[in-house]
Amino acid sequence: MTQKRQRGFTLVEIAIVLVIIGLLLGGILKGQEMITQAKIKNVINDFNGLSAALYSYQDRYRALPGDDLNAATRWATQMAISGDGNGVFAGTYNNILAGAPVAANETNLFWWHLRLAGFVPGPTAAGAAAGQQANNAVGGIVGVATGTAAAPALGFLTNVMCTSNLPDKIAVAVDTQMDDGLNNTGQLRGLLQVKPNDDLRALAQPGDLYVENGTNQYLVCKQL
Repeated sequence: MTQKRQRGFTLVEIAIVLVIIGLLLGGILKGQEMITQAKIKNVINDFNGLSAALYSYQDRYRALPGDDLNAATRWATQMAISGDGNGVFAGTYNNILAGAPVAANETNLFWWHLRLAGFVPGPTAAGAAAGQQANNAVGGIVGVATGTAAAPALGFLTNVMCTSNLPDKIAVAVDTQMDDGLNNTGQLRGLLQVKPNDDLRALAQPGDLYVENGTNQYLVCKQL
C-alpha cells in the first residue's frame, strides 16, 4: 500500500499569508487612527461651533443664552423661561433634567434658548429634552458653567464651555491644536475624571498634567 505524504506550506505560501495579515492589520490600525482623528476634529468643531452660536445669540439679543432676561417674553408661545440677566450661568454643565428646566437651571436654559433661536438643532417645546445638553463624539456631554472664587472651574473664574469623557489621546490633541497642550494653563484646560461626566472642580495640583495611558478620560473646558 502506498502511503500518502501530507504536503505542508511552502515558504512562498507562508510569506504570502504573512503579507496579507500585515496588510489587514495595517488597514485596521490606519482605520482606527482615522476614526480617532475624526473624533478630535469633531470635538474641536463642537467648541468652535457652539462658541459661534453663543456669540451670534449675544449679538442678536444682547444677552447670553440661558441668562437672557427677556426669553420668556420673546418665546411666550413656547413657554420659554428667562434667566436673571447677570451675565453668568447658574447651574452645572452636567445638570441632567428630570423635567422642564427652571430659572435656576441657566446651564440648561442655555440649550433651550439656542434651540429656540435656531442656532443649534433640537427640540424647542417646553420639557426636559429642550434643555438637555448635546452629546460629543465620544459619548460625553457638552455644556456651559461659570467658575467662581468659591468654586473655580478648572481654575477659571469666568464662563466656560466644557466637554466630557475625552480619552487621553483626544484630550491632548484637542488642547495641543487649540491651545498650549497643557491641562493646567491657557484658555483650554483639562481635568482627569474620576467618573463619567465628572463634576467641575479646581485642579488638584498645579503640576497635574495630561497622561496618556490608554485609560484616562478628561473633562476639557474652554474659557469664554
